[in-house]
Amino acid sequence: GVFRPSSSDERHIGTLGGEPFGDTRPDAAAGAGDQGPPPLEAAQASVVWVLRHGRTLRCRLVFDLTDRTALVTGAGRGVGLGIARVLIDAGAHVYVNDLEPDRAMTAAADLGERALALPFDVTDLEAVTTSLAAVAPVDILVNNAGIPPSMRPLPFRQTTPDDWAPFLDINIVGVLNCTRAVIDGMCERGHGRVITISSGSGTHGQNIGVSLYGAGKGGAISFMRHLALETARDGVTANTLAIGLMEREGGPSEFTEKMARMIPVGRTGTPDDIGYAVTFLASDEAAWITGQTIAVNGGSTTS
Repeated sequence: GVFRPSSSDERHIGTLGGEPFGDTRPDAAAGAGDQGPPPLEAAQASVVWVLRHGRTLRCRLVFDLTDRTALVTGAGRGVGLGIARVLIDAGAHVYVNDLEPDRAMTAAADLGERALALPFDVTDLEAVTTSLAAVAPVDILVNNAGIPPSMRPLPFRQTTPDDWAPFLDINIVGVLNCTRAVIDGMCERGHGRVITISSGSGTHGQNIGVSLYGAGKGGAISFMRHLALETARDGVTANTLAIGLMEREGGPSEFTEKMARMIPVGRTGTPDDIGYAVTFLASDEAAWITGQTIAVNGGSTTS
């Protein structure tokens, strides 16, 4: 049945899809002519029902991305795929980017009709601009691609200049390329969200052989801070998520299991964890948040 709090309570008690926003139901207590909100089993994420002082109100859903279009780079698997999935659940249409065309197409097919595969190499400016010129304008850019195929932990003293470029290309040049391709349109339309997925390696020193990766991630964080101030008056926000240790595709390794025990919440992060944070920053409700680097790491570092 329907949970009904006392008339003095104010609680979220259910949702209903497809209802209009912003009006109030008749002045009657739930159960006395007013049938109240629908059962939770019938919930669809469109309208939040609240019982306030004996009256059932209909309120606009927060974090609704209906009619927004997002580009998620590196979305063929892992964190990027999770971000795309949550954005779609919030109502957005999503361009699923990946370096590998087959991976992008498979992911888009799995995500459903609001996903479209858009494979290209983020480090190739011509490929980025050509691909994005052929599709509808992007309202939400998620710079998620960040791990080069050649990545392996290695102390800086053991690297050569040939090792440096892949990390800087994908994490800095790739972010610049994708942002440059969409930012003018966002500013002209008076609305946009740029969200870059960084890492704790970009905010804190770590003795685990990721100095090159950290350099790329740290550079992207700095760029986002400047971009935020340059575009704030145009209705565009720019923020970064510094994510912590994520679950490993194929199951945990002995190393990740050991590291997970050190995380205060007791587990590694999931792609959906990052997707929820991205969806918040992409929403209208986050319009007053820009230029920030937000740690999403289960409490591994605090600020």
